[in-house]
Amino acid sequence: MTAGFAWHRRTRPGTPTSALVRMGAASAVAGRLVGRATAVSVAPAPEKEPMIRIKRPTRPANRWELRACARHGHATYAPDETDLAARLRGSSAAGQTWRCLRCGDFVPGAPHAHGPAENAPLVLRGKALRQATILRALAVERLLRAVLLALAVYGVLRFRAAQGSLQAALDRDLPAFRASGIHVDQLALVRELQHALATKPSRLTLVAVLLAGYAGIEAIEAVGLWLLTRWGEYFAVIATAAFLPLEVRELLKGITATRGGAFVINVVAVVYLLFSKRLFGLRGGRPAYDRERRGEQLLEVEQAALGPAPAPVPTEPVSPAART
Repeated sequence: MTAGFAWHRRTRPGTPTSALVRMGAASAVAGRLVGRATAVSVAPAPEKEPMIRIKRPTRPANRWELRACARHGHATYAPDETDLAARLRGSSAAGQTWRCLRCGDFVPGAPHAHGPAENAPLVLRGKALRQATILRALAVERLLRAVLLALAVYGVLRFRAAQGSLQAALDRDLPAFRASGIHVDQLALVRELQHALATKPSRLTLVAVLLAGYAGIEAIEAVGLWLLTRWGEYFAVIATAAFLPLEVRELLKGITATRGGAFVINVVAVVYLLFSKRLFGLRGGRPAYDRERRGEQLLEVEQAALGPAPAPVPTEPVSPAART
C-alpha cells in the first residue's frame, strides 16, 4: 500500500477516479510481488562435476622389439669390457639380470654368450627390424604368386593331355545344341575353348615351361627375401624390374584391378628395396648400410654413452743421471 500511495501522490490532478483506482490496484499487486520475490532466496546452481578423462595407454617405443623377443626369445650378451658390462648388468630379487640386445629390457639369468664387444651378435632392432617385417611380407606375396603359377602349370599340362577328348566332346555336343536353337557359337566361353583346342601341343608345352620358370623365379625371390640376404634383395630388384615392361604392355591392352594392383606392388617393391637397402651404391651403398645397422645396436649405443676411451698419457724416458 505504501508503494501505491506514493504513486497516487505523484499522479497529476485531473486524472479520472476509475483510472486512479485501477492504477493503484496494479501498483499494490506489483509491490506485493516484488516483496515476495525479495523474500524468496534463490538457490545456487549446482556445480558441475569435473569430467574425468581416461588417457589411452601409450605404446612402448620398443613394441616391435618386444614382439620379436616374444617370438624368438631374448638375446643377452656379456662383453669383456668392464665399463660396458656394468651398463648391461643389473640385479633383482631373482638374481643377476642382463639387458637384452634387441628390446633393451633386463632379463634375469646368465647371459647367452660373452666375449669382446666387437664379437657381439648383430640383432634386428629399430629400423632394421621394421624393414625385415616388410621384406618378409613381400616374401609371402611372392610365395603366393609362385603357388598360383604352379597351379597354372598343372592346369596347362592337364589341358594338353585332355585336348583330344575335349575336342571330341565338342564335336559331338555342339551340333545338338545348334539344332535345338541355342547359339553356342556366340558364347565367349565356347569361342575361347575352341581357340585353345586349336593350339598345338608343342605350344602348350612351351607355355607350361615358361610359367614354370616364372614360378621358380618367384620362389627364389621369396626365399631370398624371407632369409633377409643381400643376394635375395638384388635378385628381387632385378627380376621384378625385368618384368615391368611386360606388365606395362598388359596394362595398355586393358586396365584391370589385378593387373593394376600387381604393377603397383612391383614398382613400390623395387623403389623401396633400392633406397632402403642402398642397393647398387645408392645412398652410400653397402658401407653406409652396415654403419646404419651397427649404429642401432645396443652395444654401440652404450659405448657412445660411455664416451671415447681416454688416450694413454705418453711417458718420457728417464735418463740414467736422473735415476741416480
